[in-house]
Amino acid sequence: MNASLTPGQTKVEQVKLLIDGQWVESKTSEWRDVVNPATQEVLARVPFATAEEVDAAIAAGQRAFATWRDTPIGARMRIMLKLQALIREHSKRIAVVLSAEQGKTIADAEGDIFRGLEVVEHACSIGSLKMGEFAENVASGVDTYTLRQPIGVCAGITPFNFPAMIPLWMFPMAIVCGNTFVLKPSEQDPLSTMMLVELALEAGVPAGVLNVVHGGKQVVDALCTHPDIKAISFVGSTEVGTHVYNLAGQHGKRVQSMMGAKNHAVVLPDANRTQTLNALVGAGFGAAGQRCMATSVAVLVGKAREWLPELKALAANLKVNAGNEPGTDVGPLISKRAKERVLGLIESGIKEGAKLELDGRDVSVPGYEQGNFVGPTLFSGVTTDMQIYTQEIFGPVLVVLEVDTLDEAIALVNRNPFGNGTGLFTQSGAAARKFQNEIDVGQVGINIPIPVPVPFFSFTGSRGSKLGDLGPYGKQVVQFYTQTKTVTSRWFDDDSVNDGVNTTISLR
Repeated sequence: MNASLTPGQTKVEQVKLLIDGQWVESKTSEWRDVVNPATQEVLARVPFATAEEVDAAIAAGQRAFATWRDTPIGARMRIMLKLQALIREHSKRIAVVLSAEQGKTIADAEGDIFRGLEVVEHACSIGSLKMGEFAENVASGVDTYTLRQPIGVCAGITPFNFPAMIPLWMFPMAIVCGNTFVLKPSEQDPLSTMMLVELALEAGVPAGVLNVVHGGKQVVDALCTHPDIKAISFVGSTEVGTHVYNLAGQHGKRVQSMMGAKNHAVVLPDANRTQTLNALVGAGFGAAGQRCMATSVAVLVGKAREWLPELKALAANLKVNAGNEPGTDVGPLISKRAKERVLGLIESGIKEGAKLELDGRDVSVPGYEQGNFVGPTLFSGVTTDMQIYTQEIFGPVLVVLEVDTLDEAIALVNRNPFGNGTGLFTQSGAAARKFQNEIDVGQVGINIPIPVPVPFFSFTGSRGSKLGDLGPYGKQVVQFYTQTKTVTSRWFDDDSVNDGVNTTISLR
């Protein structure tokens, strides 16, 4: 498999581009190492594609679109059925590579792949998802119907934290709708993404329908401004996501941009204590906090304040180690730079007066002394003006705020500019209904810590966490990747009565 290294393998391969069905060695002079975050071992080298290579990938997509758009929907569906079968067959092998390059545990890597696989499975339903509407006799002898037609070459820009799930949110739905696609994986961990791309080719995706380029800002900007790209899907940081949305929008593209978050879990004292504490710790520290839907703020209401010692004890028992080691709960951060940023924010919390209940800064992992590890870190006494509250930390740091009532908790969450997800833990149906009605956040969990919907629905983050109207999967993404065409028709036979000239706008 292309650039699919086994951890410990000494040869450093060069990740290739995929252009028009061919694996291409880039002619670039700019390369980046793909580094195992637990060991600093260089797993591969990824190219930053040249402008000519990006143009070639888009041109390949444009050529392929001419025939792919007319490929029968059943044929496209069968490719998705084959792809989901191949992903199931190879998921454990992909998970090992994903864990090595990204740092998450093997179990979490398998979950990363599975949540993407669910979207591929949903793509197999495109026959019903893509249906239009029909109404007969909207006027005398006049019928009106809608068609959902593909829009052309689309592009996806994916983040480091989910190198399997997010690409699978994007290219399967785009191409099953009849579009072609140019994918730019994260330059930090592209190997598992490329394994999935290879499976897509094996499943029967034709040459040029799926293309891959690698790189940084220059490649992103080239995709956002190229006249033949019709739509851009982005998942990543708020800074980059805002740039992509603005730049691509200025160049007339459809854009969906899923960005940063600060997800709150509101805990009422009537909640199931054990289940709630387990959920807070799992959602706060899983994947080393590197999830856009991670629970990074716990809001303890009333007597739920008394749960803090148990929360601290539970977090302290988590095992920090390399993702491939058995029993690991918290793996390394993606890079040394990410670790430095998280440590800086922890220091700012101390300086601004928050109480450091659990300090993960000096965690030591025998055998992995060079790893980018930060242990579970817990702050109490946090206020809404502190940097550890206002900024997305993207590390294993959970901050605790305290309020007296549910109304205060709702107001606190609604004042935060982000809107990706929030949760309420309670056994009161009335409290849950009030919360889901009054909270101004796009995705709500009731006794669910990470309320990412299954693919039958759509990802609906809101406010400062999302730019663009339509989500990256579910029914909304079919709207995103298709253009609605409305046809109004009337047919006459040779014996039809001549109605004469009609100079009004009405149908009769």
